[in-house]
Amino acid sequence: MKSLTAFVSVAFIAGLTLSLSAGQAPTPASATASARQAGPGVYTTAQATAGQAAYTANCASCHQPTLAGQNEAPPLAGTNFMTTWGKRTTKDLIDYMSATMPPGKPSLAEADYLNISAFILQYNGAIAGTQTLAMTTAAPIASIATGQRAAVPARAAAGGDGDGGPPRPTGPAPSRGHSLVGDIKNYVPVTDAMLKNPPPGDWLMARRNYQAWSYSPLDEINRGNVKELKLAWSWSMNEAGANQAMPLIHNGIMYLGNTGNMMQAFDAATGELLWENKVGPTAIRGFGAVRNLAIYRDKVYMATNDGRLVAFDARTGKVAWDVPVADPRSGFTNSSGPIIARGRVIQGLHGCDRFRAKDRCYISAYDAETGKQLWKFNTIARTGETGGDTWGAVPDVARAGGDTWIAGSYDPDLDLTYWGIAQAKPWMPVSRGNKTSDAALYTASTVALRVEDGSLAWHVQHIPGESLDLDEVFEKVLVDIGPEQDLFTIGKAGVLWKIDRKTGKFLGYKHTVFQNVFEKIDPERGIPTYRADIIDQKMDEWLTVCPSTEGGHNWQAMSYHPPTKQLIIPLSQSCMEIIPRKVAFEEGSGGTSAGRRFFEMPGSDGNIGKLLAIDVTNMKEMWSREQRAAYLTAALSTAGGIVFIGDLDRQFRALDVKTGDVLWSSRLNTAVQGFPVTFTANGRQFVAVTAGNGGGSPRLVPQTLAPEIKPPSNGNMLYVFELPKK
Repeated sequence: MKSLTAFVSVAFIAGLTLSLSAGQAPTPASATASARQAGPGVYTTAQATAGQAAYTANCASCHQPTLAGQNEAPPLAGTNFMTTWGKRTTKDLIDYMSATMPPGKPSLAEADYLNISAFILQYNGAIAGTQTLAMTTAAPIASIATGQRAAVPARAAAGGDGDGGPPRPTGPAPSRGHSLVGDIKNYVPVTDAMLKNPPPGDWLMARRNYQAWSYSPLDEINRGNVKELKLAWSWSMNEAGANQAMPLIHNGIMYLGNTGNMMQAFDAATGELLWENKVGPTAIRGFGAVRNLAIYRDKVYMATNDGRLVAFDARTGKVAWDVPVADPRSGFTNSSGPIIARGRVIQGLHGCDRFRAKDRCYISAYDAETGKQLWKFNTIARTGETGGDTWGAVPDVARAGGDTWIAGSYDPDLDLTYWGIAQAKPWMPVSRGNKTSDAALYTASTVALRVEDGSLAWHVQHIPGESLDLDEVFEKVLVDIGPEQDLFTIGKAGVLWKIDRKTGKFLGYKHTVFQNVFEKIDPERGIPTYRADIIDQKMDEWLTVCPSTEGGHNWQAMSYHPPTKQLIIPLSQSCMEIIPRKVAFEEGSGGTSAGRRFFEMPGSDGNIGKLLAIDVTNMKEMWSREQRAAYLTAALSTAGGIVFIGDLDRQFRALDVKTGDVLWSSRLNTAVQGFPVTFTANGRQFVAVTAGNGGGSPRLVPQTLAPEIKPPSNGNMLYVFELPKK
């Protein structure tokens, strides 16, 4: 058994925080007359200049050019940075960075860590001097920095942000494909009837059908012959950002969204590139993932990572329309794409962690033909609105979170679309200024919206006052069990919830991994009760909890296998210590505001990955498979009696759906990460999956707890497999 007591800290530069708290964008020193004077310089101007370039290359994609931070990546300047780091020394900062960044694989030169530290100090008002910053320099940060940005004499020669800030990221290297306009012959428009009942060989939406089953009725590849699978073709994808793609396939054409906001179309049987369109921006914002696409009539739809929605002509790749979901300047982003229901393109929103006076997160719908916005549903309730009294004393400007970063599902008969809403920000109530008894609607909830106008039909809040980043944003799987019209969903707490999807009535639950955050769950209402020390949490005091923010379950979607009536669920087993940090209650502040340390889950014997099969009729476990490597793909099940799944250790496997036994395995170039799909082209069945890098806790926590698993840090790829031709 691996050690359960050795806590492991992880990097803050790419999103996981131990000691940094999230918060406001830095303010120029001239903006306040009360800013204290910085102390003697401990770094040189040359170091800060070099550090600016190193920061841009290694840090800015997550922490932004202004050091303001985003999502899990905390700010590296301003009030909240100084609150956490002011009493610590420059040596603490340098040591922490050099031990933990880039996340999972610290690999920069010593000079780079020193120079980046010098740039961070400069941005926080520390004055340059003649002394060279060294690994042994141990000046208290508050004695030399103010948290207010110092004036920069001249704009960097490499190009800056217009006021002396760091250069904006130039983005990833160009695609290895060729930008071209295509002309797909004999294209067949995708109808509403096709979306309601997808052709067996097509994959037309997130998780294949409106019910979000991640199941295919194809059976040419089956448990008897899957051991013969071989590579049909592969394709190199953009390297930057989190590669977690789900290709679409229609009538033998594959559509693939790349990081860096690029769409491609291929002959799905041969891998021949038919068209490509780089709509930009190429710079990565947030995770940069393109988790799913949508297709309807003659258009393919992609949400970009700067908060836009783009419709492409499915035949040629030309842009049909391009509209903002949110103002790109506001810091919002997207990682998951839309679903289509009744001619409406329904899209979520990500990057909702900062305090904003006017903007907040929402789910919105657009006319599929024109891009005109038709409605939006705000996921954060403000004063005077329904649910606005559930935030305690938190002012409207400081009500953050409520991201919708996983695509929803849809019931055409009820005409309801179901979406998960993520947690409140900051993560812990003591940081956000309320209590666990303040529900903070509509966070940590499933909402059912009427497709016609976006109005709320019902909501279920799975964890009122969610307090530990154990959010419930993930897939909503719709299953009929006799007369019951059920919805199954599972979040980071690892609790599988069963709900009546017509009314929102709670029907049952099932624990899938070890958890110690809830003392009990009400069997009649499904409302959990936190244990006492979580309810009484105090600022800057550690709590030990299971699961960790990696989540018992995360974005790796479960599959429903109708022939065996099983849900097959990818799970992770890790725990953490978490500590709340103080945050400034002002516009531009916010973020996650918590530090974390991770350790292995008790009873797991060091096995981080778990795949679990649950009978939906009685919520009983049918089988489970545990392994050291974390599962990093969705589960895909088929009528051939197979479950496909991929992991951190580069293995892509086919398992027997009835037993979980391995039937076939192929080791790919890097971690297998994304959403496997299966389809037909030229009359043959294929299976496709992506391998790649990037992502938050689900990728970085396993890398930290299992350092012996060493997938390459590059190699974003698409693989397509087939049976031998006979």
